[in-house]
Amino acid sequence: MDPPLPALIDPKLVLSGNFVPVGELPPTPCQVEEGSLPLSLDGTYIRNGPNPQFIPSGPYHLFDGDGMLHSVRISKGKATFCSRFVKTYKYTVERDIGSPIVMNQLAAYTSFLATVARHTIAFSRGLFGQYDFRRGNGNANTSVAYFGGKLMALGESDLPYAIKLMPDGDIITLGRVEEYGDPLDWITTHPKVDKETREAFGFGYSVRCPFLTYFRINADGSKKAEVPIFSKKDASLVHDFAISKNYAIFPDSQIVIRLTEIMRGKQRGVVDTAKVPRLGIIPRYAVDGREMWWVEVPWFNFVHAVNAWEEDGGDTIVMVAPNVLSVEHLIERQELVHMSMEMVKINVKEKIVTRRPVANRSLEFAVINPAFVGKKNRYIYAAVVSSGVKMAGVAKLDQSLSRADSGDCVVASRLYGSDCYGGKPCFVPRDPNDPTAEEDDGYIVTYIFNETAHESKFIVMDAKSSNLEIVAVVKLPQRVPYGFHGMFVPDCHL
Repeated sequence: MDPPLPALIDPKLVLSGNFVPVGELPPTPCQVEEGSLPLSLDGTYIRNGPNPQFIPSGPYHLFDGDGMLHSVRISKGKATFCSRFVKTYKYTVERDIGSPIVMNQLAAYTSFLATVARHTIAFSRGLFGQYDFRRGNGNANTSVAYFGGKLMALGESDLPYAIKLMPDGDIITLGRVEEYGDPLDWITTHPKVDKETREAFGFGYSVRCPFLTYFRINADGSKKAEVPIFSKKDASLVHDFAISKNYAIFPDSQIVIRLTEIMRGKQRGVVDTAKVPRLGIIPRYAVDGREMWWVEVPWFNFVHAVNAWEEDGGDTIVMVAPNVLSVEHLIERQELVHMSMEMVKINVKEKIVTRRPVANRSLEFAVINPAFVGKKNRYIYAAVVSSGVKMAGVAKLDQSLSRADSGDCVVASRLYGSDCYGGKPCFVPRDPNDPTAEEDDGYIVTYIFNETAHESKFIVMDAKSSNLEIVAVVKLPQRVPYGFHGMFVPDCHL
């Protein structure tokens, strides 16, 4: 029933090169190939990404893969590497059966008949007890977060899965965090954690009204009541958001999900170029969705936010995020997209928006010192886009240089070299317990892959240096496929 598959969902093309799946690897000592690992770097870098347990026989989208966690445990200058699947309900059922049985959520919609057939099979599996959708339908393949006293792997179609990092470097899946929602619920893969209050703020979105809900999770892990946002009028993509001291800021982009397109056998996401994007602003501790207000921001579409803060005594909200230029190509021609890092200022009283670019390069997957989430920060570390999730290097931005007549705040950069690509960088403070430390006093860590040598490495860069100097290079015992989001977990959190 499937027509010829486009490149976006053809498994022969999607699962090639460094996207070819790898197997699990138990904790394995690594060789420090260059430099030395700083003694202050004491903890575990862990990154999530899609890695299908079984090679799919039908249409497959990169985002449909089972979640696999790749970690480097660093202690006393030595490194231990480990790769483990997130043992989701979907993963364990398919593992026990020995083949994939759960419908791929992004690649399933190739024609009307194929869409109906796949949903009929899925319904039958549930009806006859082969699969219980109330126990989870997601892959937990997108990010890792620590809040409410739990370290969790998250995916955008399920509740989080609690994981544990063992002293020997192994990764154990503890189970689905049921208290964060009803059985069929899910929460964002990008919760925002306030380092001072230890509260986490998050959301869920749906193809049905209400299309957006907002909530917070207290420091003890208890989730407050969700706030439905009925003023959002369609199922536009909400993958990320930002928080400031008093507000949460959400996108209402031109990237929308339409059931009519799905039933026609089209992909779930389409770009509505006639729609004017908006930003929604809601008080951080709102209890009613009617507290949300919207401002139009023409041709501003962001997938990931960098940070937000307030100025002028709270009268101005400042948000920084990469804007998707040539957004009409985002779904199927990502090589034609330019990610323009922009600073957006929202006048709270007059509801007026101004914006300007802060970098000339195409930048995404940006991070900051996590102590500055929701506060005014100076430095950004962003990945230099090559194509898709393949990143050619890292750039450091100094936002204090941003002026109306200057569009480039890049003050340092490092490219990985010919045929060498990485993913999202991660900032690790040199001493997170030192309140007097400078904002950029720390390290940038990430995985890189040499497509000529077919080798993966873990690199550590000096975040303060003028050229992001490489401090250490660790040769990994197994290839790490390109993936998504990660974090550094200090030993004190283990």
